[in-house]
Amino acid sequence: MAVAVAEAVGNSDTWRLRARPFLVSCASLAAGMIVWEVSARLYFTPLRLPPVSQIWARAVETAANGTLELHIASSMFRIVAGFCVGSALGILVGLAMGVVGTVQRFLDPIVNFLRFIPPIAWISPFLIWFGIGELSKVLLITYTVTFMVMLNTIAGILAIHRNKLRVARCLGANRLQVFRFVIMPSVVGYILTGMRIGMGNAFTTIVTAEMIAAQAGLGFLILVSKNFGGTDLIFLGMITLGILGLLTDRLFVWAIDRWARRFYLH
Repeated sequence: MAVAVAEAVGNSDTWRLRARPFLVSCASLAAGMIVWEVSARLYFTPLRLPPVSQIWARAVETAANGTLELHIASSMFRIVAGFCVGSALGILVGLAMGVVGTVQRFLDPIVNFLRFIPPIAWISPFLIWFGIGELSKVLLITYTVTFMVMLNTIAGILAIHRNKLRVARCLGANRLQVFRFVIMPSVVGYILTGMRIGMGNAFTTIVTAEMIAAQAGLGFLILVSKNFGGTDLIFLGMITLGILGLLTDRLFVWAIDRWARRFYLH
């Protein structure tokens, strides 16, 4: 009986510890929305800053007619496609530059030149080279993701203690075995961190990508709404992007914690 009571108390304490951060976050969000609603109604016109209630009403309206879902689906397709291609490219090039000195010396000036050119500067060239279809939009997001993943991959390889490599070689490991059993386990954590940051970059670039003759998407919604003073739609697009980004990041962190946690111990 005493054991059962102790377990019940322990479970209750655990639930409270887990629920407390969530409740604090909800309280913070609710307080922010109340301040926004009151401030918008007292000090601004709807054209300058629409209240939360107006944005919510517009969200319900666009969700009911299917417009919001169309914009979300279009943007998420471009973000996920660009993120996957950019991550794969960043990992491959980063590993090559980190492991092979000749590749690093050859590509380093090119990489460090390109990574300082903002994605918005590539709109016209991409439009000329790849047209107005989905390819140009996806490649623009790929561009902004690749460098973040690549640089984190290189940083992970450079952070490996030289003694680890020496010990592996002293034990008879060849270059392939050193790469497989020493370098890769040590660099996975850096790769995942770069991918997480790259995902954020993909979300911040979607508005730029959808400047290229898009017909749907949250960035398209934001850009077009300003032409007819649809401030509530602008904020709806911004808020939706923020929510999707937060949910995607939480999902990515959960996946790391579920399947790749052990790599952070290296």
